[in-house]
Amino acid sequence: MAGLDDLRNAAGVEFDFAPGAQVPLSGADSGRTGVSHAIASVAYRDGDPKDICEPNDGASVKEGRFSLLEPNLGEAFTRAVETRMLGEKRKPLIQSFGAEPQTVVEHALAAKRIRRLRDRRLTVIMLVCGVLFLPGVLIWLGLFQLRRTIAGSQDRRAGVLGMALLVLLTALIIFGALRLPVDGVLRIYVWSMLPAPVIGWFLAREICERTAKQLRGQWKSLVGGGGAGAVIPEAVPRNPNDAEAERLRVGLARLAAEQRSNLVYYAGPKGILGMGVRWASWQLAEELRPKDEGRDIDPFRSWDVARAMHDQLRLLERGPLHTGGFSQPSITHWVVRHVGEGASEVARPEGPTADGYSFSNIEVQRICNEQQFGSGDRHYLGVQFVQWDGELVITMMITVTVLHRTLRIEVTAHALGPVHGFFRKGPEAKKREVRNPLRPWRKEEQELPLVTPQEVVRLAARAPLTWFPGRLDKLGGTLSLPEPFGLRHTWATTPWRNRFMVDDVLRTATPVLRVAHAAAVRVLAEHGVDVSAFENRSQVLSGLVQTAEPRQADEYNL
Repeated sequence: MAGLDDLRNAAGVEFDFAPGAQVPLSGADSGRTGVSHAIASVAYRDGDPKDICEPNDGASVKEGRFSLLEPNLGEAFTRAVETRMLGEKRKPLIQSFGAEPQTVVEHALAAKRIRRLRDRRLTVIMLVCGVLFLPGVLIWLGLFQLRRTIAGSQDRRAGVLGMALLVLLTALIIFGALRLPVDGVLRIYVWSMLPAPVIGWFLAREICERTAKQLRGQWKSLVGGGGAGAVIPEAVPRNPNDAEAERLRVGLARLAAEQRSNLVYYAGPKGILGMGVRWASWQLAEELRPKDEGRDIDPFRSWDVARAMHDQLRLLERGPLHTGGFSQPSITHWVVRHVGEGASEVARPEGPTADGYSFSNIEVQRICNEQQFGSGDRHYLGVQFVQWDGELVITMMITVTVLHRTLRIEVTAHALGPVHGFFRKGPEAKKREVRNPLRPWRKEEQELPLVTPQEVVRLAARAPLTWFPGRLDKLGGTLSLPEPFGLRHTWATTPWRNRFMVDDVLRTATPVLRVAHAAAVRVLAEHGVDVSAFENRSQVLSGLVQTAEPRQADEYNL
């Protein structure tokens, strides 16, 4: 339990021995459930795992040893999310601005629970029809594996020669079983060796069909804008010695703590991970000159200016007219770290200045006042608006630097667009056209079962191995998520294709810029600085910002 204690301390949670522990509920922030539910819907989907590579080719699928044991999209995504976001020795995560990662993880665990209940029933069928009639099961599995090898895993036709070979092998096996020189009970066993797995297959098909309808119902509900909170009773410890449940509960708490971290990463042309690329920037840089001759300015620090901006920006949602205006922004003092464009991993805050997954307030002030030139982390004051139900994240980052006698205030604009349309796709009914037997000139749509015969065999073959996920990963294959991984920015697209999103992004810049400049000028005036040059420059920038256009400043193609 020593490792569990370390995990609990890192997450900042303690074990509660009191009764009445609650199941974690998703959707803590109603303004972000749209994107969270869209991403979470992948955990309930079927299909090819390689489909997840469409929104981001950084994801990769590693094939296993047996195609019969390979996972579908939902199974692979669920396993990847659980391993990547709840693993004990996992890499740090990027914050998911505009989404709730805990909601996605909870739905992934709920989808796993639904499949686990199905696999328990399939395991019983495999034990009865598989262990007692093991030779017959091995023969049928061998034939299905041969068919998948010939036709592929996505239910393509095996071809004339392939089908002829399968029919010939099946006929030879049946003929050989009937001609074996055995009598009595052994003969009955040999003759039932092949049909018994078929009976088990019919039972398994009913179980798989019911589960497929349940999973698709959850998928449709989440994509359609509904969806109830995920049910995860496994996350509630039943007693103080329930290590697995406690580990899961602490993992969810650690995920929430990491989401609140004040450390973000600048990845070169990719912009700030989780916030998007920088599309514009404005600088106000003037000399610090005393207002009164013969008297120097009163000393102050960069933090004094940044703090004054913070207090004024909190009033952005208020205005002289009742016209709607801004929603409540999130204002945070960020520590920004450079990681490079090709970085595959980021680092957490470490050392005595770290407070969990964040830097302490004293360290943030020190970085703001001292680390303005050379290597090291930098301080930025961020103003963030999450709009369009989490589809649009607008972030304005402000930094204050003083080099020699020049004070510079730089405001940069970042935008993160909606998630890829792949996550908005709903389930499609499986149908085919058939001719009416009474009216052959008419064609009718016939609804097909959700689970094909080949899929039933795949699920039944995987079911006993789901109790050994590590072994199943090697035999069936795994899905690797893009790194550095964050649920929101990994699958984000550009907002510039939506006219109203563009308007929201552009309209945010001018008020934020003016409030930041006004707060800075007030602090400078209070400390005896001649603010005439700052005011003139601020008015010029106030005019220029009104002509701001979407640009990709981080690619330097202005």
